[in-house]
Amino acid sequence: MTTTSPVRLYNTLSRSVETLHPLSPSQVKLYCCGPTVYNFAHVGNLRTYLFEDLLARTLRAAGYQLSHVMNITDVGHLVSDADSGEDKMLVAMRREGRKSAEIAEFYSNIFFEDCAKLNIIRPDVVCNATAHIPEMIALIQRLEKNGCTYVAGGNVYFDVHSISDYGKLARLDLSKLEAGARIEIDAHKKNPHDFVLWFTKSKFENQELQWESPWGRGYPGWHIECSAMSMKHLGEEFDIHCGGVDHISVHHTNEIAQSEGATGKPWVNIWMHGGFLVNENKEKMAKSAGGFIGMKDLIEKGIDPVAYRLMCLSAHYKMPLAFSWEILSGAAQTLEKLKRAVLVLKAEAQGSTAGGMSSAASEIRAKFFDCFFNDLNAPQALAVMWGALSEKSISAAERLALILDFDCILGLGAAGWREQVDEVPAQVRQLVSERDNARQAKDWKQSDLLRDQIKALGYTVVDFPDGGKARKLAS
Repeated sequence: MTTTSPVRLYNTLSRSVETLHPLSPSQVKLYCCGPTVYNFAHVGNLRTYLFEDLLARTLRAAGYQLSHVMNITDVGHLVSDADSGEDKMLVAMRREGRKSAEIAEFYSNIFFEDCAKLNIIRPDVVCNATAHIPEMIALIQRLEKNGCTYVAGGNVYFDVHSISDYGKLARLDLSKLEAGARIEIDAHKKNPHDFVLWFTKSKFENQELQWESPWGRGYPGWHIECSAMSMKHLGEEFDIHCGGVDHISVHHTNEIAQSEGATGKPWVNIWMHGGFLVNENKEKMAKSAGGFIGMKDLIEKGIDPVAYRLMCLSAHYKMPLAFSWEILSGAAQTLEKLKRAVLVLKAEAQGSTAGGMSSAASEIRAKFFDCFFNDLNAPQALAVMWGALSEKSISAAERLALILDFDCILGLGAAGWREQVDEVPAQVRQLVSERDNARQAKDWKQSDLLRDQIKALGYTVVDFPDGGKARKLAS
């Protein structure tokens, strides 16, 4: 039997840190809300997937066998997380003049390429909403049989008053909410918080994806998708459900209502939510605001995507994290510092082995993993890592072994770090040196000119306290 370490996680449902007790010994079933593939993911979206990757890595490091499922939403997600606005795929079709299937495939591929650049491990199962329509219809039929639905205006609605604890995740008080509710846009709803399970009388005449159903030809509501797909791949009860903090009040609340309304039993034991990435004005980064920053923007500025991963590790996953190019540049410098330290250790440890782990190293290792086993405390773990790098009481080989061991959770790719100075052509290195001199002399015009010459040769420059470093531009 596999030995597992105790893992404590913050449960949004109970508002407390709880010890994980999987439904099946030594196995954890994890479901994560995936992207709606109508546009590029921005760095705020990607922070959520980094948090979920951190959780998955931590669970595996704790000795658990992990079943990690993530959905791809390629139909049914309206511009509003409730039931107003257009289908996001319809918006993309009009914007790009392509079919929804083409759009979904294109942005799905880009999303997973972005994830790979961030060293995010692909989930065990990735499931598209459009491939699970029969499961959604079957789940709605179960809800219908249990008296949780009604049909109005051709659409099938979930009646939030059909269950006694609607809104328990977000701690909603329906009586107070309904007393102050404004006029509902959808006049067919009995209550403002009821939500659509299946659209048949859509106001969107150009909805491309539609299926036959017992209630007429149409397409699913967004919320029913995650319930149906998670139940198919993980069962009617599972251990952990993750997503962004913005999903708590509507999407995840509705998922719980329909899932437990169908089965009559608790659905998920632990709910986990990642905090927002915010701009300098402390506003949430969102596509709707326009001008969002994607992975392509980082690469065009010569930033290693792993620097963004390190930046995210610097804050606890539940907390808001401020983004600016200055903060990201600082993370890039820190990553460079870490790489240099690891390369020095690799050189010092060459030809030797760590052998048996000393008591000092064992203590450091336990302290590091305890940080992650106690609600994924990455900032504390990073502090332990930096301490290990400078711990002179243990050998270079042992310190290197510790860092490589730590990286199974950190995911920075330390095992693959190699000295790259010789890969930069001498001409480029000379221009970088001249640019450093120009910057020291505050000759910004010459500095910009040299930067453009470097760029024309296929490189960019990342500035560090001890000078610029050339990085090859992405092709």
